[in-house]
Amino acid sequence: MKLYLDLCVYNRPFDDQGHDRIALETSIFTYILEKIETDVYVLVTSDALTYENNKNPDSLKSARISTYFELAHEFVEINNSDYNRAKELKGFGFSDIDALHISLAERSQADYFITCDDDIVNRFKKHKDFIKIKIVSLAEFIGMEVK
Repeated sequence: MKLYLDLCVYNRPFDDQGHDRIALETSIFTYILEKIETDVYVLVTSDALTYENNKNPDSLKSARISTYFELAHEFVEINNSDYNRAKELKGFGFSDIDALHISLAERSQADYFITCDDDIVNRFKKHKDFIKIKIVSLAEFIGMEVK
């Protein structure tokens, strides 16, 4: 199973673990990483993830997240078709960077785009007939996996 993780997922371990949701999502992220390391899941990363991560003002966090990217078996470079698709996705209310991530995840033929961003998940649910990848939260993903 191929997974494209939104940058907020990679950042989850650095968020305030005193909140139940954040601590749970961090645990799920750790579980996913273990499955990636044992080749149960295939991780997809992209130019957009690298670009967004490099904008992080905390160089230690950025460096740690870059090590997660090294677990990827697939890397998607941005091309003109991705920008065109992102423009279409922006029409559904996605931000520029989120639309680009979704476009790259679609082109990589990942099975899931996983995010911590409720807005992205809610927009997907409203427009799922026009989006070529399943977008789920960390909790939704783990719920499907442990059945």
